[in-house]
Amino acid sequence: MIEVKKKIGIPIYKQIISTIENAIEKGELKKGDKLPSINTIKDKNQLSRDTVLTAFNELKNRGIIQSIVGKGYYVSSENINVHQKVFLLFDELNSFKEDLYNSFLENLNHNIEVDIYFHHFNETIFQKLIRDNAGDYNSYVIMPANFQNTIHTIQLLPKDKVYILDQIHKDLKDFPSVYQNFEKAIYNNLNNASEYISKYKKLKLVFSELKQPKGILKGFTKFCEEKLIPYEILKKIEDNSLEKDELYILLDDKSLLKIIKKMKMQNFSLANDIGVISYNDTLLKEIVEGGITTITTDFNEMGKNLAKMILNKENKKIENPNKLIIRNSI
Repeated sequence: MIEVKKKIGIPIYKQIISTIENAIEKGELKKGDKLPSINTIKDKNQLSRDTVLTAFNELKNRGIIQSIVGKGYYVSSENINVHQKVFLLFDELNSFKEDLYNSFLENLNHNIEVDIYFHHFNETIFQKLIRDNAGDYNSYVIMPANFQNTIHTIQLLPKDKVYILDQIHKDLKDFPSVYQNFEKAIYNNLNNASEYISKYKKLKLVFSELKQPKGILKGFTKFCEEKLIPYEILKKIEDNSLEKDELYILLDDKSLLKIIKKMKMQNFSLANDIGVISYNDTLLKEIVEGGITTITTDFNEMGKNLAKMILNKENKKIENPNKLIIRNSI
């Protein structure tokens, strides 16, 4: 039975938490065991329901207990050293998102546990993951991708526990965030590469409306129209042949590999016959074909800033830095 002592200087809800933690540590409570109901603890100790609920919610947020509708509360983990749990919702996993994830983990305290989920650019999955996990975590990190009006789903979460990552839309501007300014990044870095770009007759952007940030499309078209450079937007790399003196801007690694394959089939060489600028730098792009020019953000810095924001409970909006890395592909 959970019992508390009044007027000893320790908040009642913390006594409830400590009692449950001690029972787990001693082996008196094990994973799967049912806890006394809120009403039982309330009536036994003459407490308010809110006091008991506060204790249970903290343990629930840390992943130590879970609630099952219509049945009650159960021990879900015997790891009482977890002080916080973070819900991390990515769009997809790739090499640079893995760098972000690893940097985030490395810069958190050891007693913070992170659960990672993926919505794969499916809005139904996005909504379901948030609804199903509302109230179960201390912090929620959301990567909204291109979805519009996500505020209707995100507002199911406690506002002071939500952090937006990578893209930030107008309806999410009030939340703390670590984000990329995609329009500015591609526009400025194409300008920085102007002397290399000037030798090409046409620029082609391979752009997926489902997956790619719309800011990239805006920044690209703005640059081309200001510089009076012919351009084309492609949904994907089609089966048609590559044309000489064209520069391809590629936003995903699959498109990059397709271009390289086509280039070899046509006996073209990078920089001499066609040019390539890829988005987001990886170790592979440093090496393949003597090096691929990239426009990239610092994903390690993004993870570090996100971890710091959560640890310090900061309400900031941090624009993550980006840069142009010139290599042999242009």
